Amino acid sequence: MAAARVVVRGPGSEARRRPSLGAARLLVLLAAVAVLGPREGGASRLYREGQDAVWLLDSGSVRSATVNSSAAWLVQFHSSWCGHCIGYAPTWRALAADVRDWAAAIRVAALDCAEEKNQDVCRTYDIHFYPTFRYFKAFTKEFTTGENFKGPDRELRTVRQTMIDFLQNHTESTRPAACPPLDPIQPSDIRSLMDSHSGQYHAVLFESDGSYVGREVILDLIPYDNIVVSRALDRDKAFLGTLGISSVPSCYLIYPNGSHGLVNVAKPLRSFFASYLKSLPDVRKKSLFLPEKPNKEETSEVVVWEEFDRAKLYTADLESGLHYLLRVELAAHRSLAGAQLKTFRDFMTIIAKLFPGRPSVKKLLETLQEWLANLPLDKIPYNAILDLVNNKMRISGIFLTNHIKWVGCQGSRLELRGYPCSLWKLFHTLTVQASTNPEALVGTGFEDDPQAVLQTIRKYIHSFFGCKECGEHFEEMAKESMNSVKTPDQAVLWLWRKHNMVNSRLAGHLSEDPKFPKVPWPTPDLCPACHEEIKGLDSWNEDQVLMFLKQHYSRDNLVDTYSVDQGSPGDQGALGREQEGGEGLHPSEKPWGHQDAESLRPPHMLGPRTDLSKNVHHRLDLKLQSPKGLQALEEAKAAVPFLGVGFSSLDMSLCVVLYVASSLFLMIMYFFFRVRSKRWKVRLYHPSV
Repeated sequence: MAAARVVVRGPGSEARRRPSLGAARLLVLLAAVAVLGPREGGASRLYREGQDAVWLLDSGSVRSATVNSSAAWLVQFHSSWCGHCIGYAPTWRALAADVRDWAAAIRVAALDCAEEKNQDVCRTYDIHFYPTFRYFKAFTKEFTTGENFKGPDRELRTVRQTMIDFLQNHTESTRPAACPPLDPIQPSDIRSLMDSHSGQYHAVLFESDGSYVGREVILDLIPYDNIVVSRALDRDKAFLGTLGISSVPSCYLIYPNGSHGLVNVAKPLRSFFASYLKSLPDVRKKSLFLPEKPNKEETSEVVVWEEFDRAKLYTADLESGLHYLLRVELAAHRSLAGAQLKTFRDFMTIIAKLFPGRPSVKKLLETLQEWLANLPLDKIPYNAILDLVNNKMRISGIFLTNHIKWVGCQGSRLELRGYPCSLWKLFHTLTVQASTNPEALVGTGFEDDPQAVLQTIRKYIHSFFGCKECGEHFEEMAKESMNSVKTPDQAVLWLWRKHNMVNSRLAGHLSEDPKFPKVPWPTPDLCPACHEEIKGLDSWNEDQVLMFLKQHYSRDNLVDTYSVDQGSPGDQGALGREQEGGEGLHPSEKPWGHQDAESLRPPHMLGPRTDLSKNVHHRLDLKLQSPKGLQALEEAKAAVPFLGVGFSSLDMSLCVVLYVASSLFLMIMYFFFRVRSKRWKVRLYHPSV
């Protein structure tokens, strides 16, 4: 059944409107949205289940598929929001279709790390950047993270040839059973074949040493009966002459009755040789190994289109971006140390001081920043950061949504815009806030550096942003001109110029949303004063652009519409309540951008602000919730294996802080009383006259 898409638009949507629906028809649409729900199974946004030849894996299937498999695997770990991954998807589809006949020997698969349910498995396989290609050998008994792709480029032909090299790297005992021998045979073997009557066709591809045509044809004929294909090299010129072969590649065919001769094809290409051999009489195709089509009919994608104003900045976009940054993208790193840890500390300092969002989110960011700054450790496990973000300490008044809800960053398809859009908005907001509120950075060490925000963003992108090619492009732009920034206002304009450069470069790219074309921004309808004509050429009035950016990314222009409500002041936060009931531990269990009725509660005013560091230390004695289920128990044990107690990494790190502080206090008290006792003894034995 073809996947259906339901698009619901608000009455003021910027998309082209259709005639308004009647009340009954609208109810039908809303009911459809409620009933259909998200896609299930291993479906990926860039690849179509049951239509593409790509095998779709997820957290529940990748390990069982690749461990002790009868076939080798080439898996692309990608992210559906990554522009390079989107642009590469047609090549990957074409590769999978091109080698679909090789599936009994090696299979082409994909796993979407952007799906939150896959974040743990992507961390397990040590995936930091996208796309990452990994090979998995057949009949591997133990778990392995695979072998990295080592081709000079990622063109279809290159990847196909490296697949062949990988198959040949198998030992005789681990080679896929369905994979024929790929090494060349000798002239003596060919003579023996000519003298025998095997009752089936035997084709020999003669080729040069560096050619892959013979091996490709061998693999193309795997699913065909009554024919065997081998390859031979063109080193013995005299032998080739006896067979009438004057050029390579050429195909020599031995028939079932023992006769033999040179095959004549119009062009000496892989497709011509393979097509000819497949069309021989009595050569029949066996059952083909292909990804199964989904059994369920509920394979519908639901896109709920929200009404929004392009002139506004939406809290939901910024908070969804922070949620994805902290809970998904950062999860690719099991621990942070050295330069990575410093980069993350600096990044969180910038965000905590400049983020203009809601008080509860700001309080969470400030708590995380203070904890990172005061923790005397050179290495921090990611799980400790996650515990704080998820508010396992039950600190009142801190909150960060665990759902994705794109509004100004929503796309016409799930893989378009979204997270990269929210990051750009966040970066612009930080540069503007640093320019308009410079006092926010006082005491951080960044207050006198006009490049501080840009350089911190630059280091974050280099260390953590999943799209590697995107990060390389940003680094090139930074090397070119970032050092020329001398004032905070210049930093605002620098980021704006580079964003427009990126838009220009990606215009027409597959990652471009047709409903949101990549054009110079702000457009004339948003900022007429920003545009002027000089000698007939459309030009920017950068003074007006700066004024527009400062207004657009200001706190006054931030709209809380569609943001997740945060609960009452006495609560531990919506996330904490969900975890207490055993729910909400896996945000991916809920549809992207969809909120259920329970998670939407009436907003209330937050309680009075308290000192954050005192708050954290005051709550050290609170008992954490008991982990429920085997998975939670294993995670808790893994957090502190030497104690065997279900404390989180955050608890242990805070205990270390208290332990060090109490040890220092005891040492000081010891020396204090020791000095006093010596003075007392002096007075006792040497009384004054």
